[in-house]
Amino acid sequence: MAKLPDFKQLNDRLINEPSDEPMLVIKTNLDPDSVTEENPYAKGRTNTSKEFVSFFEGGGR
Repeated sequence: MAKLPDFKQLNDRLINEPSDEPMLVIKTNLDPDSVTEENPYAKGRTNTSKEFVSFFEGGGR
């Protein structure tokens, strides 16, 4: 197994820290009814866990 470089040594990518600021998320009538529809993380999955659905419905934070 190859040893991963220390992230502090990487200079070819941007690693953003999570924001401490509040976040506003707005659901519109254009959003799919189900969190698994058009979701690239659920593509090809037949079953999703309650935690998965909760995260994408906004209960994950």
